Amino acid sequence: MTSMNINVNEYTNRVLGVVKERFGLKDKAEALNKFTEMHGEEFVEKEVRDEVVEEMIRDCEKWEKKYKFKRKMSLKELDKLCGL
Repeated sequence: MTSMNINVNEYTNRVLGVVKERFGLKDKAEALNKFTEMHGEEFVEKEVRDEVVEEMIRDCEKWEKKYKFKRKMSLKELDKLCGL
C-alpha cells in the first residue's frame, strides 16, 4: 500500500465524503479506493493483458535489432535499479 498526502478541491472532498457515507467506510482514503475501484478501469486496466506484454517484448526486440543493441541487464542490475 502507498501512503499519500494530497490536496483536493472542495467538490472532490464532498464526493469522497458521500462515497464514504454511502458505503460505510471508515475514512476518505477508503472512499478514494472505492471510487477508484468503481471507475478506474475507464482509464487504466487493473491487470496487464498478456497481449500488451507480448507487444512490449516484440517492440523491445525490434529496437534492439534496429540499433544493434547487444548488452542485456542482469537480474542483479535490475534489482538494484528498482531499489530491491
